[in-house]
Amino acid sequence: MRSDAGGTGRTGPTDRSGRGADGEATDDRPAVVAKRVDAGDADLSEITRLAEAAGYEVVGGLTQTRTEDAAFMFGEGKVAELRDLVRERDADCVVIDNDVGPYQTFNIGGELPEGVEVIDRFTLILEIFGQRANTRKAQLQVELAELRYELPRAEAKASLAKRDERPGFMGLGEYDESVERDIKRQISEIQDELESIAEKEQARREQRRDSGFDLVALAGYTNAGKSTLMRRLAAELDVDENEDRHPDLATTAESEDMLFTTLGTTTRRAEMEKRDVLLTDTVGFIADLPHWLVESFESTLDSVYRADLVLLVVDASEPVPEMREKLVTSHDTLYERNEAPIVTVFNKVDRLDPGELADKRAALSGLAPDPVAVSARTGAGVAELRDRVEAELPEWERERLMLPVSDDAMSLVSWIHDHAHVDEETYADEHVTLAFEAKPSIVSRARSKASELAPASST
Repeated sequence: MRSDAGGTGRTGPTDRSGRGADGEATDDRPAVVAKRVDAGDADLSEITRLAEAAGYEVVGGLTQTRTEDAAFMFGEGKVAELRDLVRERDADCVVIDNDVGPYQTFNIGGELPEGVEVIDRFTLILEIFGQRANTRKAQLQVELAELRYELPRAEAKASLAKRDERPGFMGLGEYDESVERDIKRQISEIQDELESIAEKEQARREQRRDSGFDLVALAGYTNAGKSTLMRRLAAELDVDENEDRHPDLATTAESEDMLFTTLGTTTRRAEMEKRDVLLTDTVGFIADLPHWLVESFESTLDSVYRADLVLLVVDASEPVPEMREKLVTSHDTLYERNEAPIVTVFNKVDRLDPGELADKRAALSGLAPDPVAVSARTGAGVAELRDRVEAELPEWERERLMLPVSDDAMSLVSWIHDHAHVDEETYADEHVTLAFEAKPSIVSRARSKASELAPASST
C-alpha cells in the first residue's frame, strides 16, 4: 500500500466544525465513522453521536476486530473497504474512534480519495470543545488541549517534511525547528493565564463559603442529564443583582439531548429547606480520555474537586454494563483529586420498567452505594435528593446567643439570618435571644461579633 499520496487537507482541530465564522451551523459535512477493537464487537453508537455533535452527517460506518496494524491501524483489506465506502457515500471525512498515530493518519489518508481528511477520536472531541468554548477560560483550555495534542506529533511532521511528503501535514504549516519551541512557549503562556484565572476562582469559592454558602458540584458522564437536573434543583436568581460579585452565575443552564452541551461551568443557587447552596454544572466526562486532555480542563474540574459535595449523575435508563463503565470512568476522573463526599444520582428513572431500578441498584451497589433515584424531567425524587444533599453536606454547629437590643445587635441578627438557619428568635428584657445552626466558620464569626457587643453575651 502506498504512503506518499496527496494531503489530507486538514486545517486544524477547530476549523472543520461545519459552522460558519459566526458560529452558526452550516450544512452538515458527510462523514464515515470507523473503529477497530482487539476483541469483541466494535460499537459505533458513541462515535456517531460525537460526530453529529461536531456537525457531521454520518453517512456510513465500518468496524474491524483484530490487533492493531502498526502502519494503518486497520488491516490493509479493511482500509480498501473504507476507501470504497467513502467513494460510494461521497464522504469528505473519515472519523476513527481510536487514538490514531500521526503516521497511521498519514498512511490511511494516502489510500483515500484526494481531499478526504482523517481525524481520530480526540481530534473530534477537540472540535466539539472548540465549538462550545464561549468563555475566555474555556477557549484557553481548548487551545491548551490542542497544543498538547500536537506537541508529540511535531517529530512526525518534521520527518515527513524532511522527506518532502505533505508539508503542512496535520495542520501546522511547513515544519521548521522553531515549531516545537513555539508550541512549548504557547503552552507555558496559557498555563500561566489559566493559573491566574484559577486563583481568582478559588478566592471566589472562599468568598462564597465565608458568606455561608455550601458548594455542590454536578458531575457525571456527558448527556446524563446534569443540566436538566440543575434547572430542577435551582431557585430563581436575579443575576443582574449579583453579576459583579459572582460573574459565573447564570439564570439558565442548557439542557439539550446533545453531547458536551455544557463546556464551561454554570452556577445557580439551589432551592433548599435550610442551607444556602450554590450548585455548579460542569463539562461531562467521557470514556478513554487521555491524561493530557483531562489535565487541560483541570481548571474547570476544580469546581468539582473543591466542592463541599459532588452529585455524580448517571443515566439509569442505560444497560447495566454501560452504567458500570461510566461510573468507573467518573470515579477514575475524580479519584486522585476530589476532596468532597460523593452522592450518586440515578437519573431518568421515568424511562425504567417496574423492577428495573431495584435490579440496577443491586447490580451496581459496589460502585454506587445508596444512590438517589430521580427523574429530572418529571421532578420525581427531586425532593428526596434535596433532603439527601442537606444531610450529606458537612455538619453544622448549633449556637445560642443572647444580645442586647441595639442597632449594632440588630445588624448582627440580620447577618445571622443571611448566613445561618435561625430556629428561634425571641425578645425579652431588652435582649434578643437567637438559636441557630450554621457552618462552624459562621458560628465562630457570630460569636466574635457578639463578643464585641457584650463580652458575656454567649450562653
